[in-house]
Amino acid sequence: MVYRRTRYMEERISDRRARIFSAARAIVSEEGWAATTVSNVASRADIATGTVYRYWASKTDLCVEVVAEISAHEIGILDQIAISDERPGAKLATVVRTFLRRSLRGRRLAYALIAEPCDPEVEKVRLYYRAELADCIARVLRQGVDSSDFQVPDVAVAASCIVGAFMEALVGPLLPIRDMNPDEENALIEKITGFCMRAALSPTTGVGEDVTQTKAAG
Repeated sequence: MVYRRTRYMEERISDRRARIFSAARAIVSEEGWAATTVSNVASRADIATGTVYRYWASKTDLCVEVVAEISAHEIGILDQIAISDERPGAKLATVVRTFLRRSLRGRRLAYALIAEPCDPEVEKVRLYYRAELADCIARVLRQGVDSSDFQVPDVAVAASCIVGAFMEALVGPLLPIRDMNPDEENALIEKITGFCMRAALSPTTGVGEDVTQTKAAG
């Protein structure tokens, strides 16, 4: 007789897995990678430590999934901006502002996803989604080149440089020991956005023009 899981069992398994994942994400968001141990995750999820291993082979596998799911969600938000009907200049400004604002809103999690030391396998996934972010920026730049809003000799290189610039500019402000008030955050966002725009705009388009004025809703 072939054993088949009942609907109740399937729901219980799904719920338990979700609780473990939610617990891991919460710990990363509050304390970072070092605190995201299997025992801490199990305690937060209110389950036995061994139960975690029924769903993930190791702490690293669990952390990799945390990075992948959160990063994919964030890239999805930016992709929606990239396919909007805004002018390319406004899109680029909105993408950068949205990434910055969402990062500063979830500072500890953003630091873990961008700069905090982590296992090599987790770093590989972070780099993969960094490349996905650069691809999103590249699509916007390509649209801007076609419309003459942007003047960049190599779209892929320019996109990587822009992503590198705004991520590096966030590292210091996101450090757990740092704190910023809303005015400081807004000023930082506008300074970084302005820098990224100047890297892409054509000589005939100024940073202060309407192409950069759409504010991020995220």
